[in-house]
Amino acid sequence: MTAVKRIAFIGNSLPRRCGIATFTSDLQQAVAAASPDLTTTIVAMTDKGQSYDYPSSVGFQVRDERLADYVAAAEFLNEGGFDVVSLQHEFGIFGGEAGSHIVALLSRLTMPIVTTLHTVLAEPSAVQRRIFDQIVAASSRLVVMAEKGRELLLATYGVPPNKIEVIAHGIPDFAFVEPEAAKRRRGFSGRTVILTFGLLSPNKGIEVMIDAMPLILASRPDATYVVLGATHPNLVRDHGEAYRDSLVARVKDLGIEEHVVFLDQFVDRPTLLDFISMSDIYVTPYLNQAQMTSGTLAYSFGLGKAVVSTPYWHAQELLANGRGVLVPFNDAKATGMEIAALFEDDARRQAMRLRAYESSRAMTWERTAERHVELAESAKRSQRPRLITTAPVLEATSERRRAVPEMRIGHLAAMSDDTGLFQHAVHSVPDRAHGYCVDDNARGLLLASVLNTAGETLLPDRLTASYAAFVQHAWNPDIKRFRNFMGFDRRWLEEQGSEDSHGRTLWALGAAAQRDPEPSRRRWARSLFSDALPVVEGFLSPRAWAFTLLGLDACYDLAAPDPAAHAMRARLADRLVSLLSAVATTGWMWFEGGLAYDNARLSQALIVTGMSTNTPAYVAAGLRSLEWLMTMQVSPKGLFRPVGSESFGDRRVRPRAFDQQPLESAATIAACLAAWRASGDQNWKTEARRAFEWFQGANDLRIPLVDVQSGSCCDGLHPDRRNENRGGESVVSYLLGLADIRRLARTADARTIPAPRPAHFDPAPRFTQTSRGYLAESQIPQPSGTLPAA
Repeated sequence: MTAVKRIAFIGNSLPRRCGIATFTSDLQQAVAAASPDLTTTIVAMTDKGQSYDYPSSVGFQVRDERLADYVAAAEFLNEGGFDVVSLQHEFGIFGGEAGSHIVALLSRLTMPIVTTLHTVLAEPSAVQRRIFDQIVAASSRLVVMAEKGRELLLATYGVPPNKIEVIAHGIPDFAFVEPEAAKRRRGFSGRTVILTFGLLSPNKGIEVMIDAMPLILASRPDATYVVLGATHPNLVRDHGEAYRDSLVARVKDLGIEEHVVFLDQFVDRPTLLDFISMSDIYVTPYLNQAQMTSGTLAYSFGLGKAVVSTPYWHAQELLANGRGVLVPFNDAKATGMEIAALFEDDARRQAMRLRAYESSRAMTWERTAERHVELAESAKRSQRPRLITTAPVLEATSERRRAVPEMRIGHLAAMSDDTGLFQHAVHSVPDRAHGYCVDDNARGLLLASVLNTAGETLLPDRLTASYAAFVQHAWNPDIKRFRNFMGFDRRWLEEQGSEDSHGRTLWALGAAAQRDPEPSRRRWARSLFSDALPVVEGFLSPRAWAFTLLGLDACYDLAAPDPAAHAMRARLADRLVSLLSAVATTGWMWFEGGLAYDNARLSQALIVTGMSTNTPAYVAAGLRSLEWLMTMQVSPKGLFRPVGSESFGDRRVRPRAFDQQPLESAATIAACLAAWRASGDQNWKTEARRAFEWFQGANDLRIPLVDVQSGSCCDGLHPDRRNENRGGESVVSYLLGLADIRRLARTADARTIPAPRPAHFDPAPRFTQTSRGYLAESQIPQPSGTLPAA
């Protein structure tokens, strides 16, 4: 019985073609087989522009250049309750400068990390050293596959000795066999076979071995050199097959076409082992000394092959003491002479094989997996437990944290007909007198998309289809704008709606283009989004910019890239940042001189755009503004108090307390969760929960605003009562906030009780180089009149 029950591996995975993918997949399978109590999964890195048919062992994939995927992967691992994460580190497989994106993932994990270092650089660049040091600091244990790795970690990086473990590269547990049977299976009977396998690239030194072949053939005319492996995908992408063609031409120039065989294929493990079995000598003529490990060398050594290799670090250790032969780098003559000599001395070659096979038994995948599991258990045992204090709880109606309600859509369905979602209600009865608007139907379409990705039950298709049809009918192709208001008689009350309603509709279309369950509707949404986007260039409303950015973020990864859309994204984000810079002063860290509605969406738009485009300045501005906004949305008793509608029009003064509306709570929840994913600061999750509990009664009047059975929500909170009407905007706002908070509730630490925030909330800045100080509440100018008592 193991103390560790769940282990996740981060690295490349088969069927991606590279050594890290093979190693990660082999290690995961070996660890999974080590104990029936163990559950394993792989977080697979997917290189830019590629897609792979991953096996079920891959639980999550990260597009290597998309920073937001690393944050989502951390959320996946934390929610999954994994005990330990095993990171396979190689600089070239992670996005960002020197693979810096992986730090965004590691910094958010709540479990210990054991990092296997496939490369340890003796002379790293400044940025490589910085990223490497961050990875070392985040890791509980470090694994290297050669003693040279330990030496470098100690001497160059100052890693404590007790943090380093040397675990050899795993090998299959394969019998010691003679090559003749495999030669017959592979069509090489009667030949003396020299083998090199692996992805073809110039650093492998294949040309050196080709140049050595005439010398070998002089004494062994039946010799055949087999080069097994596809060209490295990155080389094919950048240069096609030029390198392979150059090798073929080299063979032809030497007149040895009958003695060199190129097998352009990426083989599975049984096929690979059969090819290794048929070889008489295995050769690795690599050109770079600084190679910490070689899976091809380990496999051939483990099958008891006579190995001739250049003296890169791994080969020096593995082939010492007569277990193989080392030859100088880039020396065809020495390589040819040593191989020829081995062919002439069968006894020496056979003794070398036996020494290699016997010394490799500790390297089998079964033994290697045992070592990795033991190390994972040690890391888990030595992890410092997180300090969980007994936090004070909210008074009155919030003695303990409220349960997260189920998703119920009865009232939403009642508020919808075959035209769309009604704007208003009288109590819970739809009010036909005020008809419909594209704002609310766009929100409905957005909700349908959110529920399709949040693990919730989908909206009935009739509702989604109705909201989509309303949006389509609202489109005025003559002026490329959406209408907004429609009477109950289905007559439009205007030719074009507001900029904000246009932006919100783009947001909904962007979400539907990516997440709607119907492929045809996704294509419709993408097409209409493209048609409606260009006009935003001339908009002046910051909220329209923000809504559009949220739509662009939602559909950013659709298959067909749209340069115009990406350029629009940068322009709108730059406008928001410039606006913040122009308007903000000490004590007023906002985009406008006053606070209005849907405020947190401006910050959210910058945060998600910065994460998706890897633009730290956007994230910093979004976090900075949201931190300040949260100081404006708190009561003296630490309750969430959304900006009251009576404040609209006030300039640079603390917002009025009433009327409070559901729209603000939903926006704040989403923005805080975006801030959490961007910064890793757990306080943002607490703030999101606090904003949601406003719906449940943790508000100024201690009155619940929702009926959890029907999913209805009151339109707002007045100074002395709640607004009993339950219109379209309110119900969708509540359900959007509920979807966000239900997803959050699935995180590993969702059961902790959030402490009430002080009245003067002053969160620690997430970007200290850009965050500014904030005035205390008493220093902020107050609006005329007296604020209602909390």
